[in-house]
Amino acid sequence: MWAGLQLTTAVRDGFAVPLGPLLLTIGPVAFRSENDAFALLPNGAAGPLAYANGVYPYEIDLPQRFGNQPYRRLDPGQSTLRVDTWGVAAGVSTANEFWGPAIDFPFILGDNAAGFPHAFLGSAHPINLWGLRLHGRLVWGLLEQSAFSPETVAAGRRFMTGFVGVATLRWVPGLELGLSRFLHSVWPPGGTTLHDLLRVLRSQNSANQLNIANDNQLASAFFRWVFPRRGVEVYGEYGREDYNQNLRDLLEEPDHIGGYSYLVGLRKVLWRPGARLISTRIEVQHAPTSITPAGRSRPPVYVHTGEPTQGHTERGQLLGSAACLGGAATVVALDVYHPGGRWTVQVTRMLRQDAGDFPRSGQVNPRARDLQHTIALEELVFRRRYDLLVQAAAVYELNRDFRRDAFNLNLVVGVRAGLR
Repeated sequence: MWAGLQLTTAVRDGFAVPLGPLLLTIGPVAFRSENDAFALLPNGAAGPLAYANGVYPYEIDLPQRFGNQPYRRLDPGQSTLRVDTWGVAAGVSTANEFWGPAIDFPFILGDNAAGFPHAFLGSAHPINLWGLRLHGRLVWGLLEQSAFSPETVAAGRRFMTGFVGVATLRWVPGLELGLSRFLHSVWPPGGTTLHDLLRVLRSQNSANQLNIANDNQLASAFFRWVFPRRGVEVYGEYGREDYNQNLRDLLEEPDHIGGYSYLVGLRKVLWRPGARLISTRIEVQHAPTSITPAGRSRPPVYVHTGEPTQGHTERGQLLGSAACLGGAATVVALDVYHPGGRWTVQVTRMLRQDAGDFPRSGQVNPRARDLQHTIALEELVFRRRYDLLVQAAAVYELNRDFRRDAFNLNLVVGVRAGLR
């Protein structure tokens, strides 16, 4: 769902049907956004591209606004057909994939954009190799663009392939170690081949050195360590965008060519008074866009300067963290769980955009950092067959679109009914 100015309405429904080793889940969603007009950051483009990203209109498919009419979609949503047999899980799906330990700022995949059509193959449960337990998944899918993308090759369609794997150690209880890799490429004219399907398992270094690696790669390494008796969970992730030119370039400047992001998080149970559970969580992501070293500029994370040109997006929304493109974010939250539901108070600071370029321009721009501060209150209430959700978020934005400050109030009211 994309929420524009004024009212946005969404309706979701769903059911699941188990059929032996098969599980069919149907979970479509329909939404409509009023999408009223608001001031856009001029990007110098004309026609539909005038609605494109204000800073990188030709390098990423991330519109500021989805046209000048109400925006609506009917989507298969969280729908999946899955088979589990002999320890293997396989299927097709349009549901969101959520990779890595992050709660608010996942680097590779999360629920920020819509799920995309994909097939998957992996382990149905962790595979026990005595001292090591492995769990993983391979994914192949179709990515699409919005109507405000500059890409025309293959009608803007991209082929994606990726994998995510997690290992746990017998000697270190509660510790999870993981790796993930995600590749975008222009949809092959004659359809996908075995070479395309296995690309994510091969090194692209030789093609990269010859400057013929026409794809966009992201990769991350992450960990999560849980201490159940102490009610503590710590996690972190380091992600990279694109390749280094060669081993020497990697050793000289690990940040050259692709951007990088690191994330650290902590969740702690503070108190268990009776049937209640009170916890706090902190998550910090940093994805710098500085020039390193001076004169070797690189785009920010999720922006790709070669083919494909849509960046790390699906239908005009970021597949990963909303904070990576700007450069940084911090969230601090307090959650209270009780038999009747949950309530949460959350404070977020996010660098939405950064136009600073002092190393090359020599000019100080006091409006160069578009920075959002948000305070959100949320309550979830259980009432027999119904769940009620109310959320209010106040956002004060410094230097919106590198101009004046702005204030926004976002209200969410939701009702979910269970029919059995």
